[in-house]
Amino acid sequence: MTFVIGADCVDVLDKACIEECPVDCIVVGDRMAYINPDECTDCAACEPVCPVEAIHYEDDLPLGQEQFLLVNSRFFSEGAQI
Repeated sequence: MTFVIGADCVDVLDKACIEECPVDCIVVGDRMAYINPDECTDCAACEPVCPVEAIHYEDDLPLGQEQFLLVNSRFFSEGAQI
């Protein structure tokens, strides 16, 4: 399981999660931050520091935000950005 950044991060770009991540798996794109699913160690350090509560376990994404699992993954595999 990995963490995923969802819709609440779009156009916020606070970056507190980046500073807290011990493995540097969070990257800022044009409009939001993304978690690299291949590098995330599930430590949960990023989750409590997110001011908009946009970070969730992949199985706990809010209803209607399931697409962000793919969005985060595609950012690293294809360079797709939101």
